[in-house]
Parts: sequence; C-alpha cells; structure tokens
Amino acid sequence: MRRLQDMGHKVVFLIGDFTTQIGDPTGKNKTRPVLPCDEIERNTALFIEQAKMVLRFDDPNTLEIRRNSEWFGNMPMSEFLRLMSMVTHSRLISRDMFQKRIAEGADIYMHEMIYPLLQGYDSFILRSDLTIIGSDQLFNEMMGRFYQERLGQKPQVIITTKITPGIDGVAKQSKSLDNYIGLGHSPRDKFGRVMRLPDALIPLYFEIYTEMPETELKKVSQTVNSDPFGAKKQLARLIVQRYHGENVAQEESNWFESVFSQRQAPSDIPEFLVEPGTLTLFDVVRLFLGANKSGNEVRRLFQQGAVMLDNRKVTNPSEPFTPTTGNVFHVGKRTWFRVKVVSKDK
Repeated sequence: MRRLQDMGHKVVFLIGDFTTQIGDPTGKNKTRPVLPCDEIERNTALFIEQAKMVLRFDDPNTLEIRRNSEWFGNMPMSEFLRLMSMVTHSRLISRDMFQKRIAEGADIYMHEMIYPLLQGYDSFILRSDLTIIGSDQLFNEMMGRFYQERLGQKPQVIITTKITPGIDGVAKQSKSLDNYIGLGHSPRDKFGRVMRLPDALIPLYFEIYTEMPETELKKVSQTVNSDPFGAKKQLARLIVQRYHGENVAQEESNWFESVFSQRQAPSDIPEFLVEPGTLTLFDVVRLFLGANKSGNEVRRLFQQGAVMLDNRKVTNPSEPFTPTTGNVFHVGKRTWFRVKVVSKDK
C-alpha cells in the first residue's frame, strides 16, 4: 500500500469499528466476545498510530480514513434485509471455518454468518478497485466482488498476502498467543522476537518482512544452513531498520551482541530494592517477577538452568543468598535486574 501511495494512488484506510463489534470468526473455533465501544475506540487510535509507521498520512490525496459505522450505524433494517436477500444460506455456510464447526458439532451464531456480507458491502460503499488482504480474508472480499457486480460496479481486484506462522513456528501470528512481531513493539522487542524464530522460518520472514532484492533472497537458504544465528541477526537488523531507521538498528544489534553473545549485563537494567539479611535465591527471583510467574514456574526456571547470578548458573532455588548492592540476576533470555540493598528505615 505504501508503494502505491508513493506512485500517487490513494489508500482508503478503513476502520471496521462497526464490524469489530461482531468479530470475523476466521480461524477461530469459537465465538469471539463482543467488544465494548470504548475498547474499540482505544484500539482504533492505536491502529492508526501503528499505520503511521508504514503509510503516509501527510497528503490527503494519497490517504483517506473511513469508518464503516458511517453506513452501518444508521442503516435501515429494510436496506439490510435487501442485502441479505441477495445471498443464499448455502453460499455463506460454504465458508471453510463454518464447515469446520459443523464437522465438530460446534455452534455458529447468526451474527457470525453475516460478517462476510458486511465486509463485502464495505467494498461497494468505498467503490474499491483493489484490495490487499491476508489469504484468510479471501471469502469476505469475494463477497465484496459479488455485491459490486450485483449493484452495478466493476468488481475489485483482490491481492492476497501469505499468512506467516508466528515466532513459535506453530500457529499464525496472534496477540493472544504472544507469538507475533508487532508494529507497536519497541525496536528492542522486535529484534529480540526475531531472534526467537525457528531456523526453518528465516527465509520466509526475509521474503515477507524485508525489502531484500529477489537475487539476494535466493542466497538466504544457503546462509541459514551455514550460519542460522548470523542470518537471524541480519533479519532482525533489517526489520528494525525498516521501521526505526539504520542508527536504531545498529544500536539494537550492538546491544544484543553485548548482552547475549558476550554475556554482558545491559547498562539500563532495572534495580530491585531488598533489605539486608539472608534470603533464598527463590525468594529474590519470585519477588522480582511478582505476579508474572507462579511459584512452580519460578522453580522450573531454576531446574532448567535459566537463572544466572553474577554470571554463575544457579539451579538450587533454596540456596541461601545474602544480597550485596550490585548483584546481577539474569532470568530466562531477556530478564535482568540489579540488586540494591536498602536499610529498613529508608
């Protein structure tokens, strides 16, 4: 879309604030909860801020923001029934995720079935001539072509993009699974999440998420085979550079190298205040992590060798620990903290 803007085309950035109240059931085997309007508004603001990292918002000739509540919010019931009368039950029920639910004996609610109608009608209202979507949205956008033809418009062209597996290498990227790299993530988080990719996904992520020339892409698989860690660092740099600039990408590369390759503690790690006296290593780590980890999860971190104290691996959570200001803990891959001893009266 950004390339089309740079060529002088207008991108219509549609906010589905009305249809979000339904939620597209794509890829879901259960009904999505209905979101309250204030949450939809907060998400909309965040969505626009993230889009500004990619699209040009400085020229009204190349960007228009619309909300589908403009036409659905006050649509007469008679008009909605007219739209429904054009589409058969068999057409809607043919959608793959509905067939999956039927096979599993799961419920399908009527508001979910009409979602493709609503998304399709968006294309008619906007007089869309081209839409770029993930392949999981093809059914909905084909409904757009259907309505455009029935209502006298030239049907839109549809370009589908690949749906990439998440950084866990299993499910597609999802916020609920925390297996994604988001535009809203900090440069450091983007870099770190790329470094968690399974080796098998590195070539695909180069292809989808970088602007590397096709001639260079052909060499990526060979690089992955010979030096997967180096290939992953190159990928992380290119992704951070794309959204935050070359200087930031270099800084994050240097930070990662010093912290993870050279095992140096980062300079900006948080301080954890403790009182004088003897604790156990379990007590310190559990207190720092707070509600983020249960007691059993913290014990497993020790058992897995994922806890370091001053560059020494510690595996016994019951080991006595007398804190000294400057002690550095490294828990898991990305959690660090530095101990500071404070007296009880401060």
